[in-house]
Amino acid sequence: MILAHDGGTIPIRLACLDLAGTTIGDIAMIERAFAEAIATQGIVPGTGAYARAMVHVHRSRGCPTIDVFRGIFPDNEAQAQAANLTFERSYEGAIGRSGLIPMPGIVETLDRLRDGGVKICLITGFSRTALSRVLSALSWSDRIDLALSPEDTGRGRPMPDMVLSAVLRLGIQDVRQVAVAGDSESDMLCGRRSGASVVAGIMTGVHSRERLLKGGATHLLDSIADLPTLLLDDKMAETPVGASAC
Repeated sequence: MILAHDGGTIPIRLACLDLAGTTIGDIAMIERAFAEAIATQGIVPGTGAYARAMVHVHRSRGCPTIDVFRGIFPDNEAQAQAANLTFERSYEGAIGRSGLIPMPGIVETLDRLRDGGVKICLITGFSRTALSRVLSALSWSDRIDLALSPEDTGRGRPMPDMVLSAVLRLGIQDVRQVAVAGDSESDMLCGRRSGASVVAGIMTGVHSRERLLKGGATHLLDSIADLPTLLLDDKMAETPVGASAC
């Protein structure tokens, strides 16, 4: 529960959780897929263009993958689309070869939240096709209520569309009953723009404490495994903005 301005409490009824870097640990796999994708478009390791492109990839984590490539190839939509297609093929191939590694404690986290009356929505910057492949590999269908990609809602992060769509689809009455958790600045911006009461930065991913706070994190957590305590423990609910479990 979260402490309201009037002294009462607002129960959290929906948790929107990011995938890569937050609930699954596939950061290196994604980095390689991005590198392979831009290499097919002539941007290869060892060049200044490659270094600049990978910096852009890092800064844009959490955003729709197609938007990341549009940032790298701003004047060539066909090139961006081709790179995005290569990215998806590379990533799906890696999943097929190595599988996905759930973050420590994530299964218990999902179960504790749902047992506490909190619905679960996974949100991502992946396409719907890539998201479906991830969900198939994870076999979490009985532990989540919804999973959304930017294609499902019109706009991806840092816009709030996926969170607000989850609110509507899952019948949440008040955006203050929502918690958003992720490892990137765009996750934090998405959560703040949606009106969520809790915007938790998870310190297991790509962006630093400073970037997460810059994006508007209300809390910082060592891992996703700490989220149930934050959302379900009345004392933790009173933790001030910017406080950290780190």
